[in-house]
Amino acid sequence: MENKEDKEFVDFIVTARKYKTLLTEKYKNRQVWHKPFLGDVISNLPGTIIKIEVKEGETVEAGQLLLIHQAMKMLNRVVAPVSGVIAEIGVQEGEKIGKNHLMVKIEPK
Repeated sequence: MENKEDKEFVDFIVTARKYKTLLTEKYKNRQVWHKPFLGDVISNLPGTIIKIEVKEGETVEAGQLLLIHQAMKMLNRVVAPVSGVIAEIGVQEGEKIGKNHLMVKIEPK
């Protein structure tokens, strides 16, 4: 068992009070978040692609239906975040995808 002296404490401040804590290995090894690129449509949940409503090269408007994604027994309508041209479709109907999978890439206007 490690001593507290062997571990690295991290400072953090909440409402003008300073605290010390230890970070877990899971937290230290987490994937670093990055802001998605404008026009990337990424899955938030693992699931299955039920229907694709667009084709590569097609022009879409913001809010237009791109595909139906089933996750947790619910059918989710995935819509275009921006207007533009479909540059890439990274899924196929019936395909099972994981979290953070790039489903559609749109080149903004």
